[in-house]
Amino acid sequence: MSDTFLLTHLTAATMADDASGYGLIEDAGIVIEDGAICWVGPMKDCPAESSKLPIYDLDGRLVTPALIDCHTHIVHGGNRAKEFEMRLEGASYEEVARAGGGIVSTVTATRTTSESDLLVAALRRADALIAEGVATLEIKSGYGLDHDTELKMLRVARAVGRARPIHVSTSFLGAHAVPVGLDADTYIDDVCIPALRAAHAEGLVDVVDGFCEGIAFDAAQIRRVFEAAKALGLPVKLHAEQLSNIGGTALAAEFGAVSADHVEYASDADAQALARSGSVAVILPGAFYTIREEQAPPIDAFRRHGVPMAVATDWNPGSSPLGSLLLAMNMACTLFRLTPAEALAGTTRNAARALGFTDRGMIAKGQRADLAVWDVQAPAELSYGIGINPLHKRIFGGCNDN
Repeated sequence: MSDTFLLTHLTAATMADDASGYGLIEDAGIVIEDGAICWVGPMKDCPAESSKLPIYDLDGRLVTPALIDCHTHIVHGGNRAKEFEMRLEGASYEEVARAGGGIVSTVTATRTTSESDLLVAALRRADALIAEGVATLEIKSGYGLDHDTELKMLRVARAVGRARPIHVSTSFLGAHAVPVGLDADTYIDDVCIPALRAAHAEGLVDVVDGFCEGIAFDAAQIRRVFEAAKALGLPVKLHAEQLSNIGGTALAAEFGAVSADHVEYASDADAQALARSGSVAVILPGAFYTIREEQAPPIDAFRRHGVPMAVATDWNPGSSPLGSLLLAMNMACTLFRLTPAEALAGTTRNAARALGFTDRGMIAKGQRADLAVWDVQAPAELSYGIGINPLHKRIFGGCNDN
């Protein structure tokens, strides 16, 4: 495609803030110039000068913002298929973790896997998401739990963004689990925070994350990590209230976190706190499904208080080995009763907010020209299908993937 061109004969789901539902425009056109959207609207209103541009006819297809997976752990060594068997035989997620499995088992594999091998595996996972129309991807550290491996993971995450046509946002998740041989407070003060400072000095960190849970770190310990992040000028987000309520969501809201993720055990007061802080609630149905949880996030409370909701895969080797954002959308609708419009907003506009981006996630003037073109008649089909990928092509920064 040339630097400036017109897409025509399409239906646009703009997902604009000021539009209801999908913000649908029938018989629409989109003008792209230098990698950004400079006009979108009904073709009957298309600027006259645009008729002289190269025109690409999309044959009536649906165009949405390219998808955004705002919560993943795709850089890691090994897998945890054995623990999948253990859970099916009756062990709980907490029992697996306390027996030395869970996150700690992946830490062992990640520490011993070379940077080049980690990259090869991460690229395979990124390719699967790109094939479903994803153009922005968050990748966390957190399977190192030591200085060198945490930085190694973040270097691999940055390399994914250089090797593929996808934007990668990195999250430092040193406060993911307590490594064997250390107590939680010693680990936070002597390993996690110094590693964060070192990673920031190398330009490897976009956001700082943590796991606030009984099997990980309490709110006071996460507070110290967040204070270190604040001193570095870094935004924060948090795994909060996944298995219990120990004050993580309130802490995230206090620090103005870009998001609080999982939030199955969040309360109505937590929802109000997120609404006041402008934080996004990131819904992760893959983990809920895999570990067979029974308490769903308080979706009605989030709606009632106007908390934006994002949807992500949480792709990781243990609690959510889910490599399809489209399936995550279906699961969010089926398990948590999100509407298809909420699910699509959750993987476009609200997912962008959950990463702190304002230049993507909608089809609007000035936004990045990251678009997904679908072989569907209506946007609800994107959440309706199970194991179906109707992507026709992806446009990344104004460039055609095909």
